Amino acid sequence: LHHITEQAPPSRRGSLCFSTHRYSVRHNAGMAIAVLVKALGAFFAIMNPFVNLPLFLSLTQEQDAATQRRTAVRTTISSTVMCTVVLLLGATILRFFGIGVDDFRIAGGIVLLIISLSMLNGGGSSAHEGSTQEKAQHNVVAAGGNDVAFYPMTFPILVGPGTIATIIVIQSQAQGLGGHAAVAAVLAALGIVLYFSASIGARLSMTMRTIMTRLMGMILASIAVQMIVVGIQHLFPGLAR
Repeated sequence: LHHITEQAPPSRRGSLCFSTHRYSVRHNAGMAIAVLVKALGAFFAIMNPFVNLPLFLSLTQEQDAATQRRTAVRTTISSTVMCTVVLLLGATILRFFGIGVDDFRIAGGIVLLIISLSMLNGGGSSAHEGSTQEKAQHNVVAAGGNDVAFYPMTFPILVGPGTIATIIVIQSQAQGLGGHAAVAAVLAALGIVLYFSASIGARLSMTMRTIMTRLMGMILASIAVQMIVVGIQHLFPGLAR
């Protein structure tokens, strides 16, 4: 290419440079879009507001409509703050504990795989929704008139171990603001669904919830397997040959 450039006239060299630059821009744009789509799928699957809607309604069933909407707003704000902290400090926390991104990618993939298998089987995962004792504590908190916006709605239901792992891994792969945009889009959808939870819940049939849960579980399982495989390939390059 260097030899051709030397022999080519100035107009030809300019054309080659422009073509190379245009290809590079298209390639980078394609990679950014691919990461954005993958991040959207991962975050929507793990934080799916429609799947978590019944949990929100059960925890706020004693509240009137106005209070329920205020709880939805506080839940969205708490989730946004927590996701922002993970986005900004996640990599720093891993370095502090001496954990590599690939180590965390494999561990996060295993957590996501457990959650996804539970979704496919129609049951809740203790890693995502809490153990039986923790669920009982959730009901006690709600029945006592306590604010459920942060605990248990934000943590561990919405921003639990699976969500945190997904944010850190996607952020390590994303170029630019793709990961941030995906999180913002899902949080916006979450806020809208929770705010109008009473109306949406009345129109969302059990069949639709079941189909959505199974579909999101399949997508999440695929992403989890990919995270595990990529992590293993980076830690053991010889296995990729």
